[in-house]
Amino acid sequence: MLNWNNLDTLASYQELEKAERINLAEVMSGENGAERVKTYSTPIVDGMTFNYAAKAVDDNVLAILDKLAKEAQLVEKYESLYNGAVINTGEKRLVLHQLTRGQLGGKVEADGVDKREFYVTQQKRIAEFANQVHAGEITNAAGEKFTTVVQIGIGGSDLGPRAMYLAMENWAKKNGAFKMEAKFISNVDPDDAAAVLNSIDVEHSLFVLVSKSGTTLETLTNESFVKDALAKAGLDASKHMIAVTSETSPLAKSEDYLAAFFMDDFIGGRYSSTSAVGGAVLSLAFGPEVFAQFLEGAAEVDRRATNKNLLENPEMLDALIGVYERNVLGYPATAVLPYSQALSRFPAHLQQMDMESNGKSVNRFGEPVNYVTGPLIFGEPGTNGQHSFYQLLHQGTDIVPLQFIGFKDSQIGTDVVIQGSTSQQKLCANVAAQIVAFACGKADDNRNKNFEGGRPSSIIIGDRLTPKTLGALLAHFENKVMFQGFAWNVNSFDQEGVQLGKVLAKRVLAHETDGALKVYSDLLNI
Repeated sequence: MLNWNNLDTLASYQELEKAERINLAEVMSGENGAERVKTYSTPIVDGMTFNYAAKAVDDNVLAILDKLAKEAQLVEKYESLYNGAVINTGEKRLVLHQLTRGQLGGKVEADGVDKREFYVTQQKRIAEFANQVHAGEITNAAGEKFTTVVQIGIGGSDLGPRAMYLAMENWAKKNGAFKMEAKFISNVDPDDAAAVLNSIDVEHSLFVLVSKSGTTLETLTNESFVKDALAKAGLDASKHMIAVTSETSPLAKSEDYLAAFFMDDFIGGRYSSTSAVGGAVLSLAFGPEVFAQFLEGAAEVDRRATNKNLLENPEMLDALIGVYERNVLGYPATAVLPYSQALSRFPAHLQQMDMESNGKSVNRFGEPVNYVTGPLIFGEPGTNGQHSFYQLLHQGTDIVPLQFIGFKDSQIGTDVVIQGSTSQQKLCANVAAQIVAFACGKADDNRNKNFEGGRPSSIIIGDRLTPKTLGALLAHFENKVMFQGFAWNVNSFDQEGVQLGKVLAKRVLAHETDGALKVYSDLLNI
């Protein structure tokens, strides 16, 4: 039987609060540091490893975190999730995004439907459609191939798929898997849609409208924007658009679309990159085979996350070190720092996934919690970030834990030797130097040049960013967020915090305003 208890009621958490703090600068210096880097590391999949040597933990803290994992029943709760329990208590829904990339546990049925079979069927339908588009069997009115795919969606319908597309774009071009260029329209700001439409040949473009309900204001507004552009070009919009929606939405059987592919309420937007939401655009852009490799990487991580041994479960380990940093050490934020330009939008995706999931002040039962929960998430790719916000990270008054991501080899393989080293070696040298600089610091009598150190970080290291390692990376962070939500006893799978502003915006547009809302409306000339 599962016990859903608040973090501060757990005996292991009380023990964790009393645990002796380590001196990170000391343990990361000299031979001690070298030994930690070799020891404090655990494999993920496909040559990737999670190295946490520069985190402010020792064997004692790790042992207590292991007790916490067991007392909080983290793996058991994960097993309950993928076996079809109603984990989303706020909306009384199952949470099934893992089933889009593999079957863990038993058969899951909901509303009389085998959900694993449902997701596989949608993937097969998308693969068949994408292959027909690539083969020229589905074309525009002139019988010419589509060359561009444009995703219209917002939130999880944009951030995840966009980040994944950008991460795989150059790999696909290098490996002969680039089928169609992808663009994304998300913001209701008309400049967003206009900029995309001005950059493409609409006659040879296929548009993917993503809206689970079929009623999302921003998405439907942008759909109308696109349909207007198609009409002005003398094109039939129904021959240029497909929908990704629920089977019960008004889009599902509309003749306005070439095809409709389905998702359901058991997959939240921020967890939907491995569903039809990401599957349609990524399969069209790179081919279904590449999307399958992406799913394979995610599935392997999902399986590994079932390991009850904390030191062999990198997702749970990453999560609990984060809980220790947030709740015991009192650090308010986490920076995600990929040393890979291909992951330029990955921090933005994680920002939504983490903050929308665990940005909660009540537990699963709607009761206020007496401890902090999800951290602020931000980040930029290195080395750009080094010349931006690293000043605060090194010498600011707040300590911000860091999550580095790095790869031994570049995606494309094109490089030059300058001053005795390649660009990739320079990139990797920077991330290695930053980890040690943050941890160890540097004493200087000039206070402006003094670095106190003691600033914790971890790094995920891989050989090269491929579709499979990208899928693994995505699932690692999805499962990390899930385990943290379980530890904090919050519902990580609803997002009521995004609703209030939407409701008030509708009032503004209907001119049903008073007080401050009316004055702001007048100031903005609405």
